This record gives sequence, C-alpha cells and structure tokens, in this order.
Amino acid sequence: MAANPQERTRRRLSTEERREQLLSAGARLFAQNPYDDVWVERVAEIAGVSRGLLYHYFPTKSDFFAAVVQRESKRMLRLTAAVPGVPVREQIGTGLDTFLAYVESHAEGFRAFHRAEETGDATVRRIYREGLAAHEDQILAALAADPETASSPHELPALRLAVRGWLAFMVAVCLEWLEEPELLPRAQVRDLCARALLGAIAP
Repeated sequence: MAANPQERTRRRLSTEERREQLLSAGARLFAQNPYDDVWVERVAEIAGVSRGLLYHYFPTKSDFFAAVVQRESKRMLRLTAAVPGVPVREQIGTGLDTFLAYVESHAEGFRAFHRAEETGDATVRRIYREGLAAHEDQILAALAADPETASSPHELPALRLAVRGWLAFMVAVCLEWLEEPELLPRAQVRDLCARALLGAIAP
C-alpha cells in the first residue's frame, strides 16, 4: 500500500523554526567544544541543511555564536523576570526553581552561553557581557521596586557588586551541578543559591 504523499513530504520549516533549529544545533556543539573547534559545516550537517543556507541566516561563525548567546540570554531574562508588586523575598524560591528547571532542560544552551567569555571574539564577548549586565539590571530593578530591599543611592554601588558576585556564584554552582547532578537535588541547590542571594543583599 502506498504511503500518503503528505507523509512522504517533509514539512517545510518557517524561517523562525529553521533559525531555532540551527541555534539548537549550535548550542549543542558550542557547549561541548571550544569555539575554535566548532565548524560551521558540522552545524549544517547536524541540522540537515546546506552550509550556504546556514550562512544565509548567519554570515559568519561569530554572528552564529553571538546569536546562540543572545538567544539564551533572552530566555533566562524572560524566565527570571520579577512579578510586579510581589515582595522579592517571596519570589526568590519560585524564581530559582524556574531557573534551575531551565538549566536542567537547556543544559547545552546554558553551557554555551557561559563559554562565550572564553572566546577571543570581540563580538561574542560583547553580547555575553551585555547579557550578564541585563540580568544584573533586572535583579537590581526588582530589589529597587520592593520597599523591603530598596537601597539608598549611596548604597547602590555596593549592592551592584553584591549582585554581580552572586550571579558569578550561581553560575559556578549550576555548571558544577550539571556536571555532577547527583551531588545535590534541585531543592538543595535552590536553597543554597537563595541563602547566598539573601546574604549578599542583606544591609
């Protein structure tokens, strides 16, 4: 019996779907290999497209990795956005749970994002640092909007450094946890990061 022609025909991906497919393949390779060891041809092979099509979306390898980094940054910002009007201390546990679930389910993207600083590419490193700064600003804005955690202007430089240090701590914890998930269950990782943040922002 002949197969249904519609079943034999591969569905044509939209521009956004194709772009997402390429970025997912790139995240996997950049997470597993140093930047210089990743070949665009391999990305195209994994995605099942021609090298020319990949270059149609991303003119250079630098542009491609920068897009991978930017995608993960936007995802993390969206997932960790504060809920207006809810005290920061009440949101920390839920927010970290959501973030750690993302880290588990998008481990390759998370690793790839944090490998960006290792590259010698100025564009990729700029995108990465802009992403970190956006996360920092998002946390500071949430703290400033909550009367319980708002700081006076002269305290802001110290608070910014505290938040920056906490982000570095959390990234180190998450990367280690991904390597050895049996060390701690997610709830303990969440509580560890929550205590660290509360300690960092304490007056």
